[in-house]
Amino acid sequence: MEAGVKRINETDPNANGLGGNQGQRQRNRIRVAAYVGRFCQLTFQTDGGEMKRSKLLVAFFAFALILAACSDDGGGDTTVAGGGEGGGTLQAVLDRGELNCGVNETLPGFGEVAEDGSYSGFDIEFCRVVAAGVLGDANAVKYVPLTAEQRFTALQAGEIDVLIRNTTWTATRDGQEGVNFLYTTFYDGQGMMVPASTGFTTLEDLDGANICVLSGTTTELNLTAVFNARGIAFNPVVFEDNNQLRPAYEEEQCEGWTSDASQLGSWKFTIESEGGADQTIMSEIFSKEPLGPAVADGDTEWAQVVNWSVMATVQAWEFGLNSGNIGSYSGTDPNILNFIGTDNFDPKLGLPSDFAVQIVEQVGNYPEIYNQFAELAPLDGSVNDLWSNGGLMYVPPYR
Repeated sequence: MEAGVKRINETDPNANGLGGNQGQRQRNRIRVAAYVGRFCQLTFQTDGGEMKRSKLLVAFFAFALILAACSDDGGGDTTVAGGGEGGGTLQAVLDRGELNCGVNETLPGFGEVAEDGSYSGFDIEFCRVVAAGVLGDANAVKYVPLTAEQRFTALQAGEIDVLIRNTTWTATRDGQEGVNFLYTTFYDGQGMMVPASTGFTTLEDLDGANICVLSGTTTELNLTAVFNARGIAFNPVVFEDNNQLRPAYEEEQCEGWTSDASQLGSWKFTIESEGGADQTIMSEIFSKEPLGPAVADGDTEWAQVVNWSVMATVQAWEFGLNSGNIGSYSGTDPNILNFIGTDNFDPKLGLPSDFAVQIVEQVGNYPEIYNQFAELAPLDGSVNDLWSNGGLMYVPPYR
């Protein structure tokens, strides 16, 4: 279970002709000037209006040194995680010709790896979406499997370009993990699963029970908060990944298994389809879990590239475009013509004009992606349905 959209466009990094690092250096110079001005003012006041020449020289000498330190003369741009000197993640990905995507490899329906080493799942498809939008090749992806505890460290260290691994957006993660959460691709909530044979239907039925849970997740935190608030005694049995948790649960080391409801649905489907015991998912959802891609803080260009690539799948859905018809659209709707890059419409996002066509033709629109995975709950009428169908999937206009 896991985590959100940092506001990536609060300011225009190119305003007044000042790009990201250059603009920051200019703002630093302004702050320094203000500090030195205050120093001089205080010195004049202290000396009763007649400042000694030595103090004046010291003030301006200090000012000159600080300005030199803030100057970009002879220095390159700050290195961005995932990129190199003088370039951000987008350029690094273009130069490499491959997207490094952090994923789950143990969650059916979202991210799992087969015996032949191939990956599949809802989140895996969104790695392919980004690769198609940026590189024009949905298969130009290196999947980097990560546990819940490893994911943010890998992103901060630049080991991956984007994290698409059933990760919940929360305030603490947004503020403390150096992570920029983007468009929510799956709205979820925490639930509880028990063997049907127990007859348990409420959380209170689990008083004194062992509960299986993954470490390093919001699930673990929510479990403690909710059970303590209700005065329900429990013993958390913590595992690093689902490959460890599932057999322990089926061996009855735990009376309950808590996770995102979508994950529980996936595991219920998998356990029962493989001949395991019938499972019951309790009706109560006791948290909000918006899941979506995340990138490292500090690279607005890369964040908007990933964001608009992901949102293209929803916009295509709204326009009635899918993998079979987007390349042959012959209508006159100006919004659709912009979306498919007719006349090279370019909103300056850092993406090719035909990025949406590449994404939808190679990977599909949102329901084409979603409906591939039987482990997921039905899309129609759910919170993950299109806004015009009563769901929460809604994207900004592409114009």
